[in-house]
Amino acid sequence: MFDHDVSSPPAGVAATVAAVASSDRELTAPVDLCRPDGRLDPAAVGWSRRPLHRANLRGWGRTKRWEYWCVAAPTHLVALTVSDLDFLALNSVHVLRWDGPAGRTRPWEMERTALVPFGRGVALPEAVAGSGGSGTDVVVGPERPAGGRVRVEILGEPGGTRLRARCLAPDGLPVEVDVFAALPDGHETLGVVVPWDERRFQYTSKHTARPARGTLRIGDETLAFGEAGDAWAVLDHGRGRWPRSVHWNWGAASGRTGGRTLGLQFGGRWTVGTGTTENALCVDGRLTRIGEELTWSYDLADPLAPWTVRTPGADRVDLVFTPFHDRRTRTGAGLLANRTDQCFGHYRGSVRAEDGRRIAVHDLFGWAEDVRMRW
Repeated sequence: MFDHDVSSPPAGVAATVAAVASSDRELTAPVDLCRPDGRLDPAAVGWSRRPLHRANLRGWGRTKRWEYWCVAAPTHLVALTVSDLDFLALNSVHVLRWDGPAGRTRPWEMERTALVPFGRGVALPEAVAGSGGSGTDVVVGPERPAGGRVRVEILGEPGGTRLRARCLAPDGLPVEVDVFAALPDGHETLGVVVPWDERRFQYTSKHTARPARGTLRIGDETLAFGEAGDAWAVLDHGRGRWPRSVHWNWGAASGRTGGRTLGLQFGGRWTVGTGTTENALCVDGRLTRIGEELTWSYDLADPLAPWTVRTPGADRVDLVFTPFHDRRTRTGAGLLANRTDQCFGHYRGSVRAEDGRRIAVHDLFGWAEDVRMRW
């Protein structure tokens, strides 16, 4: 199903990425991602503390655009995806809950994905929705979806982003989402351009620890987000032109720990050799940039075993991630092949903020994933 470079490692062999040094520059003014001919503008290469890039991509050519939002409470989460992969759009609603009635031994999970050939009707803006500039709203799917269709709305509002969705679960229960992901004044986020070359590059805007409030309705049951100030939204906004095959790690978490409000944003594999990383901490709304590659250690033969994520010498990041659920995806159809293990669980250990203070991390909820994609 996969090309050689995205095949799974042998069973029982830990997948480990060696850490290498990286450096890049901070951007402070708005910039276009591409030159008029569609190639990467060298002035766009760097990272920022707020969304500054206008992803003025043109035409086809392995162009990928997506919005992924995940909102998590202590007992449940919802994730919304709108993606345009050139030849296909995938819009999805994913729900996971792990409290459940007495006697339930496994988390309950629901996912509904609508496939749209050639991305008809899917228009994603050039900037982060709600960030100003061309960060316009995103609305896909019918108002009252039936069957396998979904409705997703990502709407900029004063002070943050409104997330709404509707679909039918596979068992026929209606699912409705209405959540507001706040963006407090001064809350910093990570924007970064990852350059493979002038024709293959990616801009990503990663937001963590955004306070969230709202509801998730499943049939006649309503689950709340943020009633006790304990729900957090994470955004992965991506725009770029990609290689045919790619392998990446992504980890994120948000919450209060060690007396601070902490967001973790970690990436790996896909940035190696590009001179930059997508690694950062968000501590009480202030970004701590990590310009080093992380070392990830885990075993895909047993993805629910503990993972470790560290910087060289474990000076900046020294964490153990213990998952309790694996969202496992295996797809191989035509142009698209996807092998994903997105594991949900808790981070423990310590990180060091920009001010030099070490923060103890206790049971911070989030995820870590291994993705191999041919697209």
